[in-house]
Amino acid sequence: QNNPFWTPVTDGAKAANDYLKGFNATVDFVDLGNELSAEAVVAGIEGALAKQYNGIVVVPIFDGTARIINEATEAGVPVFNIVAEGAAPSERLAFIGQDATSAGEQIGKFIQEKMNGKGKLGVITGYFGATQHTQRMNGAVDYLKANAPDIQIVGPFENKDKAEEAYSLVQDMMTSNPDLSMVYVTAGGPFGAAKAVKDLGLTGKVGVVGFDHTPDNMQYLKTGEMVGLLDQAPYQQALDASVLLYNYLAAGTEPPAKVIPVVGNLLTPADAK
Repeated sequence: QNNPFWTPVTDGAKAANDYLKGFNATVDFVDLGNELSAEAVVAGIEGALAKQYNGIVVVPIFDGTARIINEATEAGVPVFNIVAEGAAPSERLAFIGQDATSAGEQIGKFIQEKMNGKGKLGVITGYFGATQHTQRMNGAVDYLKANAPDIQIVGPFENKDKAEEAYSLVQDMMTSNPDLSMVYVTAGGPFGAAKAVKDLGLTGKVGVVGFDHTPDNMQYLKTGEMVGLLDQAPYQQALDASVLLYNYLAAGTEPPAKVIPVVGNLLTPADAK
């Protein structure tokens, strides 16, 4: 629970619990703490197995989590991945989420358009070891290198999904690169970057692009510090995965696919009015 992204995930799990109560099922939300890591995910799944849950929905964002997912599956406890998973394949029941590389490319095209194909772009990623964050970053950066070579990349830097770290990084980038015109935040805390832009008096001169339809982000999209926001529907992912997992446990009904894609909806300030 280290940033507001997780609030709609929590709400989705609660909605699943409310819905599935009518089918004699319980959905518990387990908070894994403030520091996202493979070790935290592994410990969380081990704890769920110790408590003898029938199934597990998890965000296994790092490599190093496939082993425990496989162990759970082999023990008869199916695991449903949502939002992001590591690069190593696992025996999970299914995955709901965006294709991170495609999402990055979608943002790269948007950045190219907003920057008119030239200028300096600061890049802040969440965790250097998180597969999804790396793919989102590379999807955009690789697209820009191939299609907008006059855009200069500053970074990448790591904010560990924290808004306050994104805030400090933007201040540092502006000190070193006063001609910076855009900041891309690949994961949590983009509103921290937007707050830095506002506090520096650079609204309308420096734009922030990031992910997730959360109140904190939407506030800055409305006032113009954020110029683009790619939504990934975390509430719906948590709710749908829980219900699909219940259907599998109760009736043996397989999910409609092993990978259920989430198409990103790119929001601009016009969508926040």
